[in-house]
Amino acid sequence: MSADPRVSIHPDSAVLMAAIAARLITKLVDVQDKHGEATVVLTGGTVGIGTLKAVADSPAAPAVDWSRVNFWWGDERFVGKDSRDRNTVQAHEALLSSLPVDPARVHEPGSSDEFATADEAAADYAARLKAAAEAEHAADTSDNRPEEAGELPRFDILLLGVGPDAHIASLFPEQAGIRVKDRTVVGVENSPKPPPSRISLTLPAINSAQEIWMVVAGEDKAGAVGLALAGANPVQVPAAGPSGRSRTLWLIDENAASRVPQQLVRKDPAGA
Repeated sequence: MSADPRVSIHPDSAVLMAAIAARLITKLVDVQDKHGEATVVLTGGTVGIGTLKAVADSPAAPAVDWSRVNFWWGDERFVGKDSRDRNTVQAHEALLSSLPVDPARVHEPGSSDEFATADEAAADYAARLKAAAEAEHAADTSDNRPEEAGELPRFDILLLGVGPDAHIASLFPEQAGIRVKDRTVVGVENSPKPPPSRISLTLPAINSAQEIWMVVAGEDKAGAVGLALAGANPVQVPAAGPSGRSRTLWLIDENAASRVPQQLVRKDPAGA
């Protein structure tokens, strides 16, 4: 796992979203230079969707070969496919509809139009992740190719928001989902935040990502951010659990940073 997380603080949410967008574009270009393609796991919420809009508005966006970017989601609301509550619908409006993406590389979690329960949709999403991992394994000709495919494809960048209660994706404090270690995706019922039924990557799946970017703004998140960075138990404070394989970044605004332990704050140039 990565070393201690880096914390990069920006003056306000608008500057923060623009900075995340610039960093994301740079990182995708770098990954494509190395691997030929790149995979990003998107998140919803004000900062997550605002960042996608900032990418769409960036003059640097064409530097990325968007036809060779794979898109997944860390969680989704189990509602109708066209519901405004869905992260995927918001992501298409903010970014994907304006890019030359390959539809076959956009992997949306299932909806209540397609599956009877969130558990069924979660099982389908897990199966599609495994199929992508197997295809990636089959295409790997490197000397360090593992003997068998895993359950997940390579996630280059995984974006995560944090709720005021410190939830991440749809993993909520003290609920069953945050405790799951033997699956990559879970169905979530009785979510304390509506809508009640959801689909979410588990913490082990999240932590398979090469880089995890925690993107947070707002004074109402300060307590959760402070507890997470102080090393709280992830069962009580899910935001304390994410740890990328190579790096974990907290990209936050000053309001969300008011309770961050000062020794963790580093001046980290965008894209570094």
